Amino acid sequence: MRVVAGERKGMPLKAIAGNTTRPTTDKVKESIFNIIGPFFDGGIALDLFAGSGGLGIESLSRGAKHAVFIEKDAKAFQVLQENIKKCRYEDYSELFRIDAKRAVKALLKRDITFKLVFLDPPYHHKEYYDLVQVLVDNDKIQHDGIILCEHAKEVELPQRFGDFVLKRQETYGGTIISVYLHSESV
Repeated sequence: MRVVAGERKGMPLKAIAGNTTRPTTDKVKESIFNIIGPFFDGGIALDLFAGSGGLGIESLSRGAKHAVFIEKDAKAFQVLQENIKKCRYEDYSELFRIDAKRAVKALLKRDITFKLVFLDPPYHHKEYYDLVQVLVDNDKIQHDGIILCEHAKEVELPQRFGDFVLKRQETYGGTIISVYLHSESV
């Protein structure tokens, strides 16, 4: 795994040992950012179920000004910390070792909105995708924001989360990438 593009292009990222997480491959990561826009001008990214942090780190490398990483697993969180430090993004990152549901509840209390939301939960937990609706319902995603969900083929996501509509889906083996944009942006 590595950072695909931007200021940290080529920087190798440490992967998590074992099979508790499913890292987004470099090929899929490159495709994701080709779909949502190769580079950003600021904005805050939210990487729920961050794992080793590949998607959030990639967004920082491509111009996001800040990223919030949520990861519950202790081993994954340690690797996430190492990758943030290796990429020298400590000043641009917030890392929380907490369950995603509790993290979203805490984020609702903060004066923060996200430009990018990455949601890549364990595939067998379809209920975690409901967290997107919670963020939308509480105006935590900017109107020009992007929601990206990574999920198994067997998981069917809704056509919309509030005013955010499914704009595009791409399939990579057994994985589907679903991209949602605000209806005013479509």
